[in-house]
Amino acid sequence: MSSNEAYHKNVEPGAGGDGPGGSSASGSNGGASGSSHSNQLHHQQILNETTYLKPAAKQAYFSDEKVLIPEDDRTNMGFSFRKLWAFTGPGFLMSIAYLDPGNIESDLQSGAAAKYKILWVLLWATVLGLLMQRLAARLGVVTGLHLAEMCYRQYKRLPRWILWIMIEIAIIGSDMQEVIGTAIAIYLLSNKAVPLWGGVLITIVDTFTFLFLDKYGLRKLEFLFGFLITIMAVTFGYEYIVSAPNQVEVLEGMFVPWCSDCNSNVLLQAVGVVGAVIMPHNLYLHSALVKSRDIDRRQPKKVSEANFYFFIEASVALFVSFIINLFVVSVFAHGMYGKTNKDVLDICTDKSMYEDAKMSFVDHQNGTAIIDADLYKGGLFLGCTFGAVAMYIWGVGILAAGQSSTMTGTYAGQFSMEGFLNLQWPRWCRVLVTRCIAIIPTFCLAMFSKMDDLTNMNDILNAVMSLQLPFAAIPTIAFTSCAAIMGEFVNGLGNKIVSICLTIVVIGVNLYFVIVQVENMQIQGGLLALVCIFAILYILFNLYLVIHMAACMGNQRLMNSRWVQRFVLPSQNSFSIKNANSTYASELTLNDNGISRNSIQNQNQNQPQRSQLR
Repeated sequence: MSSNEAYHKNVEPGAGGDGPGGSSASGSNGGASGSSHSNQLHHQQILNETTYLKPAAKQAYFSDEKVLIPEDDRTNMGFSFRKLWAFTGPGFLMSIAYLDPGNIESDLQSGAAAKYKILWVLLWATVLGLLMQRLAARLGVVTGLHLAEMCYRQYKRLPRWILWIMIEIAIIGSDMQEVIGTAIAIYLLSNKAVPLWGGVLITIVDTFTFLFLDKYGLRKLEFLFGFLITIMAVTFGYEYIVSAPNQVEVLEGMFVPWCSDCNSNVLLQAVGVVGAVIMPHNLYLHSALVKSRDIDRRQPKKVSEANFYFFIEASVALFVSFIINLFVVSVFAHGMYGKTNKDVLDICTDKSMYEDAKMSFVDHQNGTAIIDADLYKGGLFLGCTFGAVAMYIWGVGILAAGQSSTMTGTYAGQFSMEGFLNLQWPRWCRVLVTRCIAIIPTFCLAMFSKMDDLTNMNDILNAVMSLQLPFAAIPTIAFTSCAAIMGEFVNGLGNKIVSICLTIVVIGVNLYFVIVQVENMQIQGGLLALVCIFAILYILFNLYLVIHMAACMGNQRLMNSRWVQRFVLPSQNSFSIKNANSTYASELTLNDNGISRNSIQNQNQNQPQRSQLR
């Protein structure tokens, strides 16, 4: 029996009973009655704790198949391209969140505002994103549970619901950017024949169509996403070639971490780049996508191999996404930096899109108004400067970015609901609910707002998603730093320090961005009081998550605190911190292999206690 077949038959990792960290089965002195009681408790825990969706429920993305990893008969084999190809897929789907229309708009705005000066911010934000994605992928590979499922086990009910609501808000905010971007692309490509609200409706229909393509094969669906990334690379690469930016200045902007003569607006753009690149729900998504590979978690070598190849794949995928983002920044840094609305209108004279440009590039400052860049104006600028072909190619690239990120956003919503709420709904029903949650506010916005209102929403939505980042980063660090959960694959001291410090920096940068946005809104009176109350509750909940993280890392004072045990730590029938053992993977096929649970316990007692929390 394969590990996946046994996975369907037996208890999910950490579901209780004798899984990692669960209460032990009857020992050598237990007897028949103890075994019977253990089995009864085992069944109760499956009903109460398991978050695994049975095959009948059709779990998202990898419901009908898992990709098999080829075995290489040659011993001492090093790197294998066949294995890398088998693991290729989840990282590229994850990388699409780095290429959504919100990121593309942030790229063109940073280029127009700061030229090449903050390209290094984009580079290091991508590197930081890779480090966090690596932790999320390791969690899914080692435990067989994605981040939302682990939160279901590791947090009490109230904080678990709060986490789900916050992540759902992040998904809605991201989805609004993605759907709006797709609608703008359709608006451009149809020469305004399809209104913005019509583009939103088209996005709903084709998203449902593409999401059900996985019934024809998981690899075919992954190929579709790869094709969309290729379209983005080709279209934005074309714009890069025709605009021909100064290559020396591009390289200097990438590798010289300095910004001379930068004002507060440029600083805000740099902060916005960080907030746009690192998406909170993307950590939940990546930890779930890696479950689509058939990994035998009983063998540490297989788990280590999976971690290695997933990291390589994620590195390649994020490198590709960085290059695409670099194309966009450079194009508009070269063409838009320092330009006024009047400059663009002068270029657009005698062009077919002049009337549209005259309505978009409005000048109220006697020819001195600097361009306020957005996706639509970016397309018009390219059309005026390099011809209509460049505008339509830009529209195709935005369409590919919006469509692909909308689909992955829907997957993130499904995984979030499945994990946090332990849903057992049919898959079509979960797709419908998660889609409607994000689409309805987007449709209303497109129906009753103007183009300027839509494009100005980008900074507000980035601020909303920035607020949600701790609710993904802190649980990810906590779980991957917990030896009771990760065993020998737990984060080392250096990894913990680096991940915590970088997360603090990013969260601090994002909070600065949020504060600036709130100040710009000039909130007063009762609304200001509500914002202050929310800020206090926000800080308290983050403190709660930090206490849980410190306990996961083995802080004895917190672990032994009666208050922490009662209100923070999980119950003993999940991945337990206090009763951890040295097995990292679930005992998936113990009965099929004729291995007794007592023998496993004796083996664990004889192993070094390196994975237990002290």
